[in-house]
Amino acid sequence: MNKNNVELIASYWTIAGDTYPGAPSEISPYSLQQRAEAASKAGWKGMGLVFEDIVSAVQKQGMSTVRKIFDDNGITHREVEFLVDWHLQGERRAFSDSIRDQLLDIAGDLGATRIKGAGGLFEEGDPDVPAMREAFAVWCDKAAAYGVDVALEFLPFSSVNTIDKALAVTKGVRPNGGVLVDTWHVARGGMSYDEIAKIPVDLIKGVELNDADATLVGDFFNDSTHHRKLCGEGDLNTAAFIQAIVDRGYTGAYGVEIISKELRAMPLEVAAKRVFETTMAQFENIRFPEVAA
Repeated sequence: MNKNNVELIASYWTIAGDTYPGAPSEISPYSLQQRAEAASKAGWKGMGLVFEDIVSAVQKQGMSTVRKIFDDNGITHREVEFLVDWHLQGERRAFSDSIRDQLLDIAGDLGATRIKGAGGLFEEGDPDVPAMREAFAVWCDKAAAYGVDVALEFLPFSSVNTIDKALAVTKGVRPNGGVLVDTWHVARGGMSYDEIAKIPVDLIKGVELNDADATLVGDFFNDSTHHRKLCGEGDLNTAAFIQAIVDRGYTGAYGVEIISKELRAMPLEVAAKRVFETTMAQFENIRFPEVAA
């Protein structure tokens, strides 16, 4: 792998326009066709899809049309999100299982290869690791039937908020289960990029890039939802994060997740192009492993 064959995935919020996690509606004001065309024109090779938006698109256009939109625009990397409460019991677990099954059905029909989620969102205290490992195994087994990887994000505002905790929950559970490593999550979680070396490369089921100011704006959720920066335009040193990922041996595509009120105000094509170009610029001086002739 080298900088010339890096492929980028526009995570859902990056080109969703005027919506954000927890908004009254998480459905993009742009049609799926508009987003796929803008992504393709800018150079993206993948897109992310949140539950509410992709269900709406399928209901309006039908699965065959949705699949054709991705195929026609060269969007080969497809991912679905975002599962929470998968580790609980009772009504919340039942609802989570329903969302999971719908997302996996969609992933199977669309050829998506990753489902994203988090554990213990806004929960205080340490996670119940044995219970989470058991529930994670169920999730992974369901996803394996569709050929889908399960990527657990360790969010600063969740009970699984560090690399160590994420490894405790996921390591050795199932081959298709692992973690998603995100620049913002690592930096805001108080970890150094050197800690990425702890993660077995086969457990890295996804990587996401972004940036932010050195100082947190409000609480973690506010900063994450409204104040992320384009790669290279903040203080997190996205290039150093990429180098740590490359040094770990990761060779897959890179998601880019910029959740920002400034980005949401840009026209779709402008946003897609700017985020793509600023992200690719971070790979200019990355030292990739030499490939034997």
